[in-house]
Amino acid sequence: MSSRPRSSYVGRFAPSPTGPLHAGSLVAALASWLDARAHGGLWLVRIEDVDTPRCVSGAADEILRQLERLGLHADAPPLRQSERSAHYQAALDRLLLAGLAYPCACTRQQIAAANAARGLRPSRHAELVYPGTCRPENGGLHERRARAWRLRVPAAAPVEWHDRRLGAQSQAVDRAVGDFVLRRADGLWAYQLAVVVDDAAQNVTDVVRGEDLADNTARQMLLQRALGLPTPRYLHTPLVRAADGEKLSKQHGAPPLDLSDPVVTLAAAATALGLPTLPGDSSVRAWLERAIPAWQVGHLAPD
Repeated sequence: MSSRPRSSYVGRFAPSPTGPLHAGSLVAALASWLDARAHGGLWLVRIEDVDTPRCVSGAADEILRQLERLGLHADAPPLRQSERSAHYQAALDRLLLAGLAYPCACTRQQIAAANAARGLRPSRHAELVYPGTCRPENGGLHERRARAWRLRVPAAAPVEWHDRRLGAQSQAVDRAVGDFVLRRADGLWAYQLAVVVDDAAQNVTDVVRGEDLADNTARQMLLQRALGLPTPRYLHTPLVRAADGEKLSKQHGAPPLDLSDPVVTLAAAATALGLPTLPGDSSVRAWLERAIPAWQVGHLAPD
């Protein structure tokens, strides 16, 4: 199932090693694997461990073992973000040189106060709209020390894109988010910059990930444009929710995958993706072989 690809399609699964995979993360993993195989393309795994304080020791290796147990074999060794700081710095330097990024001295409390003064409330993701205080045309750092670096978001028409499942999408990033962080005040690289740089480095053509990440797409497209990088196609998968309706996540105590019967575990993920019931009395390999054509004809079929 990892034979030489018949197309230029490159997909990826990019878990954060904050704990082992759970039912929600498997849905995204299986969808991205099936989409790659349905296209006859490559499937890559990227360990998104750039946010080191949240990473759990040994979790990355455990995730890779879980994927292997489920028959989801990558076509190349995993890429680890923690080893790629020089690439992120090079991208930031390019943006700074082009005048598309700038240093910022504002604290979260100061940004919150500025939002409150404008009558703005945090978004559903608890994000604060940056008011542009440290933009060069607004006086820059005002003799304060730089804490973070931000992308200069143009006040232009909303960013529009087509999601293969959600349909037409649009976001006015300047109003919804403002100039967003590329490098954080603690010195760590922001997710938005790291994922854009790595998707381009890995030649990713299709991003298949959970619906909770759809809100990031417009920011990533702006960064792709600023860096002269290609924009992948996007497909955001349904979320698996806990009994209280909240997204199933490690932060909310989602249990690790039960791998005592991998086919049963895969079948549960397939159900969440809307795939038809497949015969369960087979090996993992046989089940996955049947799942590929089911994906092709289902409501999440490739374009």
